[in-house]
Parts: sequence; C-alpha cells; structure tokens
Amino acid sequence: MSKVLITGITGFAGSHLAEYLLKEGHEVYGIARWRSKTENIDHILSRIHLLNADIRDGYSLQWVFKRVKPNYCFHLAAQSFVLESWNSPLETLTTNIIGTTNLLETARLANNGCVVVIAGSSEEYGLVYPNEVPIRETNPLRPMSPYGVSKVASENLGIIYWRSYGLKVIVTRAFNHTGPRRGEVFVTSSFAKQIAEVEAGKKEPVIHVGNLGAERDWTDVRDMVRAYWLAAQMGVPGEVYNICSEKTVRVGDMLNILLELSNTKVSIEQDPSRMRPSDVPVLWGDCSKFKELTGWEPEIPFEQTLEDLLAYWRERV
Repeated sequence: MSKVLITGITGFAGSHLAEYLLKEGHEVYGIARWRSKTENIDHILSRIHLLNADIRDGYSLQWVFKRVKPNYCFHLAAQSFVLESWNSPLETLTTNIIGTTNLLETARLANNGCVVVIAGSSEEYGLVYPNEVPIRETNPLRPMSPYGVSKVASENLGIIYWRSYGLKVIVTRAFNHTGPRRGEVFVTSSFAKQIAEVEAGKKEPVIHVGNLGAERDWTDVRDMVRAYWLAAQMGVPGEVYNICSEKTVRVGDMLNILLELSNTKVSIEQDPSRMRPSDVPVLWGDCSKFKELTGWEPEIPFEQTLEDLLAYWRERV
C-alpha cells in the first residue's frame, strides 16, 4: 500500500483518481482549500484524508508533505477551463504556474523520493497544422490560450526540476476527457445538463452552443485516471506522455449523440459568450509511446461515457 497525495482531489479527475486508488488498496490523501466544495468526494470522504492547503501557499504544502510523506503525488489542481483563462488570465497563470512551482519546490525540500505526476494538457499543442496529426509528443507547442501557456510552463518547470535536482517528475498530456461529475462549464457536460433540464421541463427546448466545428479526442475519465496511475508506476522521469483515445469527434457530432440518447426535440442556438477569442480546430492525439510502455488501452466507449454523463445530470436536475 502506497501513500498517494492528490492536489485537486475535489475536482473532476481528482475525485475519480481517488476512487480508483481506494479500489486498488492505497492510502489516499488530498488537499483542498477551506472553501472548496466536496460534493464530488462526499461518497468517499470517510475513506480518504482531506487536508487544508492551497497550492498558491508554499508553506501549507510543506506542512502537508511533512505530515503525509507521500510516495506519489498527482498534481491535478489548476484553473482548467480554457474560456475562463481568457476572462481571468492573471488568475490562471498565478494558480497554475506559481502553484506548480510551490509543489515542485516542496517535493524537492522534502527529499523523500516522491514521484510527482504533473497533469499537462493537449491544449499545450494549440495551433496544429493538418500535416501534424495525429499529434505526437515531439510536436511543437503553440498554445492558443492563457491556459495552454500556463500548462506549457508547468510541465517545463517539472522537467527542469528533474534535470537539475533529480526530482522524479513525469508529465502526462491528457487530451479531452469527460464523464460523470464533469463541470458544467465544459462542453460535454454543458450539453448534457441542458438536455436534462429540457427533459425535466426546467428549460425551454433550446440548446445554447459555442463552436460546433472543433474536433476533439475524448477519453472517459475512468480510463484516464487508470492511465495516470500507470504513468506513475511505469513512466520514466523527465518524459512526457500523451494520453488519448486516438480518435476525434466533432463537437457537433458529440451533441448529436447526446440528443439521440434523449427523446426531446430541441433547437440549436449559438451563444457568442461561449465562443473563445481563438480556438484550437483539431486535437487528435497519438498515444503509441504510452501504450507501448504500459499496455494501456481505453476500455469505455465514447457513447457509454456520454450516456453515463447524461444520467448523472438527470439525477441532479
């Protein structure tokens, strides 16, 4: 049994990772700010150790590391909504870059051999040309949002700490992932919640959308967190690994799948507030490096993921 620390444990991926690690028999610790909502982990709260800390406060992280002495740390805490990074760029850069620096410095000072997995993002690739897909880890990084910039900086910091101090840092670049408990500001969850509200008679039969033409590579979050654990176990420090399904689905086609799972008739209206100043047209990943290392394969079909997500919102509206 290992001691595992998760930053962002109250979030979407963090809560699923905690569930998975508990099933695998590990001792799970997580940090949360005092005002954080715990609804994603309420069902496992009695089985984990939740500690009050903030990644923007290095001293609170040092206190956590001294108390826990983790074998593994998964750094998932971040301002992760791309559109919000345009609305609050300074907040995004401060949370994601300074927060990562505090964590790395804390792990360095603890000097207990802890493996740190930094959750990067496919948004780091940004502007990808047609001849560059599917995207490999060696592709140039041309981020097109403050969020993407913050994640490039975070992973570069992690690699610097490996090269300079020998800190065991592994970077995963996760492509889009979704499933139950996905925040409603993210496109799959936004559509699913709107459909559930229409079904329940709580909303007019109109689905408000942003850019339906973008193509994304989606993986079920439950497959994603399994990959995170494999990365921690088998990944090479200082290396970067794409994690993805190696398939793309247009946002508009994703919406059509959700609508086929519902018996409601709706109209579609574009909402200017949901459009980004610049958007990445295609994110289609190549996961061969990670698959060859670990044998990982996604197991949950995308249609099942969307069905589970819709069921999640039906229960809540």
